[in-house]
Amino acid sequence: MTLENRRKKWEDETLKPALEEHPERKAAFATPSGIELPGLLTPTEEAGYAEKLGFPGEYPFTRGIQPTMYRGRLWTMRQYAGYASAEESNARYRYLLAQGQSGLSVAFDLPTQIGYDADDPIAAGEVGKVGVSISSLEDMQRLFEGIPLDQVSTSMTINAPAAILLALYIAVAKRQGVEPTRLRGTVQNDILKEYVARGTYIFPPRPSLRLITDVMKYCQAHVPRWNTISISGYHIREAGSTAVQEVAFTLANGIAYVEAACTAGLDVDDFAPQLSFFFNAHNNFLEEVAKFRAARRLWARIMRERFKAANPRSWMLRFHTQTAGSTLTAQQPENNVVRVAVQALAAVMGGTQSLHTNSMDEALWLPTEKSVRVALRTQQILAHESGAGDSVDPLAGSYLVEHLTDEIERRAEEYIARIDAMGGALAAIENQFMQNEIHAAAYAFQQALERGEEIVVGVNAYKIDEKIEMEQLRLNSHIEADARARLTALRARRDPARTAQLLARLADAARGDENLMPLFIECVEHDLSLGEICNALRREWGEYQNAEPA
Repeated sequence: MTLENRRKKWEDETLKPALEEHPERKAAFATPSGIELPGLLTPTEEAGYAEKLGFPGEYPFTRGIQPTMYRGRLWTMRQYAGYASAEESNARYRYLLAQGQSGLSVAFDLPTQIGYDADDPIAAGEVGKVGVSISSLEDMQRLFEGIPLDQVSTSMTINAPAAILLALYIAVAKRQGVEPTRLRGTVQNDILKEYVARGTYIFPPRPSLRLITDVMKYCQAHVPRWNTISISGYHIREAGSTAVQEVAFTLANGIAYVEAACTAGLDVDDFAPQLSFFFNAHNNFLEEVAKFRAARRLWARIMRERFKAANPRSWMLRFHTQTAGSTLTAQQPENNVVRVAVQALAAVMGGTQSLHTNSMDEALWLPTEKSVRVALRTQQILAHESGAGDSVDPLAGSYLVEHLTDEIERRAEEYIARIDAMGGALAAIENQFMQNEIHAAAYAFQQALERGEEIVVGVNAYKIDEKIEMEQLRLNSHIEADARARLTALRARRDPARTAQLLARLADAARGDENLMPLFIECVEHDLSLGEICNALRREWGEYQNAEPA
């Protein structure tokens, strides 16, 4: 069949049904000059890419995992938010939903991320900073008050205690009368990148991997629409990696998770369709577009050839994108609006499934409602005014884009081969290989910046003397005291005998090999706190101590 005939078949059998399913996207697609836009452009035979690239929705998914991409349905606009108390974060979620956001994304404070309650001495001064404070089921209920959990998808950026936060979410849903089978969302649950780049780990790697596979097994049986892990390159890039390293190290970690799940007795096609990824979007527009296309193609081949997955959904690399926090500048913060727009456009042209756009003032303080609204409007302008989503994979066949895609894929493969030779991602982390490569890349960029070889507008070029005068979001000074008081009241009213019994059962289970998720749910439903559960596991498993970089 000729390419033209394949394109016509695609329009009749794929595009038209998709538009019937999503009538809001049925309007005629044309430029302001009246030039009609085809749903799909196919590279010519002469370009040399036609058969290699194939069609969107087909292996190896270079051109996107969905046959119609945004021509059928737009990406999910999922703004990351969370700060202070559960009530204040709940108000921000309601505001974002009212402004047209289509999914929730929860940021937790540092004590929550490393499994400490708000009244633990180690949490002093950090409660409600950089995220919302969640210590108990009561907190989680207040966080989602008035938000029907069967009507939104929720992403939670949580790793070491991800299983416990998911247990809290399931318990809240049950109290709302929502069956777990109806829940949609993601827990990041990616501990390997914490050892590499971010540092919010609790337990050593092997029990941490057990928690991850417990979540996979439990969700396969009870929460089938939930994405059990979001394998993150975002934080690897924020730590200073190159685009190639972001792809390579993220997929190497992904390989380790697939191997761990298979070793735990799961069939690859039973869990792989619910794997998801999380990537960064940086400023070099064409490299970023190519990065997403290369990652998709490389993962498809890894899953089909290395792991022998038979389900095409197991081959698909589905990913969320966030614009790059590390590129935001405190100097001339209004310039960040432009940076975010460029980065968001790269994510859209690269085929992301959901997107967060950073706010212009995040290098200075917690973003205000106005700056958050501008960030969300940036996505909405791209969706409804730019025409970027009117054709599927519009940059396919560009000589430069295809060259960059091939080159990123090749270099990432070389990294993965080196990691395989070391014994896999866990071994590469333990011997500091990934960390050292990232540190070297970050140092090289900083040197180039200081020499003026790399330009950051407003920082080392085009500088001005300015007094920053922007609206600030100020936190309630009583957040920590209020959280402590709530925990004291919670512990006073619960059954101490039941609490002691559950903690003893938790210790026994941690020493064994049973799936911990049902017990976590039972614990939180009986008002055991996040910190109490994590401390019980700490006593059995110990805490991870990271080595200094070589």
